[in-house]
Amino acid sequence: MPRKRKSEGSAEDGGAAKKVKSSDQGEAAKPSSSSAAEASASGNYSCSLTAANGKMSAFKVVSWNINGIRAWLKKNPLEYLRKEAPDVLCLQETKCAESEIPEVDLANYHCYWSSAEQKGYAGTGLLSRTKPVNVSYGIGHAKHDNEGRVITAEYDDLYVVTSYVPNSGRGLVRHAYRKDEWDPDFRAYLKLLHAKKPVVLCGDLNVSHLDIDLANPKTNKKTAGFTPEEREGFSTLVSEDFFDSFRHLYPDKTGAYTFWSAMGNSRAKNVGWRLDYFVLSEALKPRLCDSVIRADIMGSDHCPITLCLSEKS
Repeated sequence: MPRKRKSEGSAEDGGAAKKVKSSDQGEAAKPSSSSAAEASASGNYSCSLTAANGKMSAFKVVSWNINGIRAWLKKNPLEYLRKEAPDVLCLQETKCAESEIPEVDLANYHCYWSSAEQKGYAGTGLLSRTKPVNVSYGIGHAKHDNEGRVITAEYDDLYVVTSYVPNSGRGLVRHAYRKDEWDPDFRAYLKLLHAKKPVVLCGDLNVSHLDIDLANPKTNKKTAGFTPEEREGFSTLVSEDFFDSFRHLYPDKTGAYTFWSAMGNSRAKNVGWRLDYFVLSEALKPRLCDSVIRADIMGSDHCPITLCLSEKS
């Protein structure tokens, strides 16, 4: 089983989760107009859009594949996060054993971590301003749950699931495992949650679903993350009462990527892939205010993405 840390207590054991180091910090001011993308460009990360239910944003989630928490913290990501001020921060690819995870200097978050048995590999984290009703780790299958790939936080009105989905690998060495074992079992897990209350799935899902979701679709048909089977797995998920929040709002937007290879100056040229998602239960569609890619934020080979939801009607 993966190593799990609830930071000196969690909603599961009735203890109070350890909060990260405190500092005086208020919520970022909300602009009276302009989109979240425009706000990002000006350094203001509030969400001012109104959901279909007529309500303003009240719940913000940030997801970020950080490609190693120790290296990430050295790149000053916390300045951005203090401005963004998410209610929930989901991290993937922490690459750190539970006992070695460094302190994250953000005020007033309950912290939950899940690490792989293999040191320096995979791993996820979830930081929440509000203590969740419950926190669980993995998807209930021992064959999947030794890599620290999933944390689920239950709140009063929804679940937040952060996931670092297995990469099929160079030469597609894990492709069969991904398409025949992980994908079906993960979908089944999400559907079990969805039957109880709406789900926010976020993270590095290691697939570019549509041709528009990567810069070079024609030359990557047999590349991990863009094989027909991986894309079909995502299509199956979003056909089962889930939807891709970004493409729902921006169906034709091009050049919208969340990952760039370190080779060939790919990020400067914006030769990338959209691998990071907020996939939501259909029941959350009326509450969707915005789903934003923060491509200007550095610190990893992935950029953060932000979801803004309104309160329930």
